[in-house]
Amino acid sequence: MITYETSLEGLRADDLDGFFVDWPARPSTESHLRLLHGSAHVVLARDSQTRRVVGFVTAVGDGVLSAFIPLLEVLPAFQGRGIGSELVRRVLVLLEGTYMVDLCCDEELAPFYERFGMQRLVGMALRDRAALTEQP
Repeated sequence: MITYETSLEGLRADDLDGFFVDWPARPSTESHLRLLHGSAHVVLARDSQTRRVVGFVTAVGDGVLSAFIPLLEVLPAFQGRGIGSELVRRVLVLLEGTYMVDLCCDEELAPFYERFGMQRLVGMALRDRAALTEQP
């Protein structure tokens, strides 16, 4: 069984092992913990027996008109169970009343997000792959 929570209380970097699987360079678990704490909203999915974090979604925004969902991740062994869908549903509830909620995704993932009423838009992005490596 999976439980969902929005509190980061007691969360440690070693609770976050195994994410960012297909990334060109993985952020460290310490960076992962920092990004969760830096987000306006976080929903964690945990295995209720082991308490292991098996998925998460983050949102950042201005708290008035706009929000962005930069990350949705579910560990590969837990994919295909509806966890990602539930994480998106829950973060959208947290963002209710926000004028615009945006995200960027790969083309093959667009149908997944369209199920939540999202529509395709033109987007632009910069990627600094060097920023993924740990800096002293």
